[in-house]
This record gives sequence, C-alpha cells and structure tokens, in this order.
Amino acid sequence: MSGAATSSGGERDAQQAPAPLLEPRRAVALVALLAALVLYAAGAGVFPNASEPWDVAVVALVLLPATAGVVCLLLPLARARGLLAVAVALAVLSGLLDVAGVGSVFNLTKLVALALLGFWFLELFQAVSWVVLVAAIVPWVDALSVWRGPTKVVVTQHPSLFDRISIGFRIPGEEATANIGPPDVIFLALFLATAQRFGLRVGWTFAATTALLALTLALTAAFDVGGLPALPAISVGFLLPNADLLWRRYRQRRPQAS
Repeated sequence: MSGAATSSGGERDAQQAPAPLLEPRRAVALVALLAALVLYAAGAGVFPNASEPWDVAVVALVLLPATAGVVCLLLPLARARGLLAVAVALAVLSGLLDVAGVGSVFNLTKLVALALLGFWFLELFQAVSWVVLVAAIVPWVDALSVWRGPTKVVVTQHPSLFDRISIGFRIPGEEATANIGPPDVIFLALFLATAQRFGLRVGWTFAATTALLALTLALTAAFDVGGLPALPAISVGFLLPNADLLWRRYRQRRPQAS
C-alpha cells in the first residue's frame, strides 16, 4: 500500500506544470519598464527643450540603460523554443503598429523582436569560442559599414528607412531621436544570452556593454558626426568582463585538443 502511494505521488509530481520562464517579479518589472518607456516616448514633447549636453545625459544615462534593461529582463526567454517564429510575428506586428501611427509601442515591439532574434542566433553556436570569434570580427565589419558601407548609405541617403528599422531614443522636448541599429540590439541580446548560457558574468556584461554604448553616444555628440559604430562597444563589453573566464576555458580545452 505504501509503495503504491509513493508511486502515485511521483506520478503527480511528474505531471506538474513546468515553471514559467519569467518569474512573476521579473515579469512585473519587465511590464513596468516597458510601460514607462512607452509613456516617456509618447509624452517626451512636454519636457523642456534643454541643451545638447543634457539631452546626451538623458539618453546615455537613462534611456539607453532602460532600453538595454528590457533585453536583460527578457533573458530567461533565451531558453525557450520557437523564438524565431515569435520574433517574426512581432516584426509583423511592429509593421502594423508603424502603419497605425503608434510610434512608441512600435519602437518597443521592434526592440523585443530584435532581442528574441538575438537569443535565437545563439542556437547556431555550439561552443562559446564561436561567439568569441564573432565578437572579435563584427566590430571591424561594423566600422567598415559605418565608414563607407551599407550603414552609411542607409543613414545618409535613406534616413526615414533607418528611423523605421532602428531603435530610437526620443530626446526630451523634441521630435528628434538618437538611434541604434538593429544589429546592435541583436548582438547585445546574443552576448547577454551567451553569458547566461555558458556561466559567464551576465551582470557585468550588461553593465560594460551599456556603459560603452553610452560612451559611444557621447562621443558621437561631442565630435558632431553622423554616427559611430556601436558593435565595437558591445563586443568589448562582452569580452572584457569575461576575459579571465574565457581564457580559463581555453586553457582547459587545450590538453584535450592535443
């Protein structure tokens, strides 16, 4: 009798629903942050039009970390299946919102779609060394693209297209925005998900990438240039705080390779 009762209890435990990917507190924080960003973007025009240094400070120290924070809060979803399909569905929804003229919601829906696409890309990498190789290559590709490649063409010759595909940070008291491109969000999500999956420093990766992105934005304003490549900041923000862990993994694998 007791053996049967134990077996029945085990079956009941096995049939319990799996735990949600997003814990309640994390889900609440995500919804609150998204709502705050939507409300800000919709009402940014009511703020006073301050000088450029104040605009840069607001974007670099508040809006950029908050937007990157959305990607960080979404991190548990990197373990989910069907991410590509969800990302495509959100991209379609973003297009519909753009047509409907709901710019603030459109911007964040686009952000979530790009973040999920970055999470999905991690499925293509079987080892952290592959991601490190990508992190070492993409800054040079991005710099060339911004200097005299596709990015420069889109930004200078098709600014309306860039506004639609990029993530915008609305400047207080103005209709203008500071923007980061879709690859910047995708690789930010990829590197954060890599840190989570391979036991690296997620918090420090988030802090470093956000700080270096803010520095890139400040330098763009200081030197009054149309734009600077952001992927070098994101790549260094991933590699720098995890350099010792990545080196240790490399050293541990060398005897096996030989």
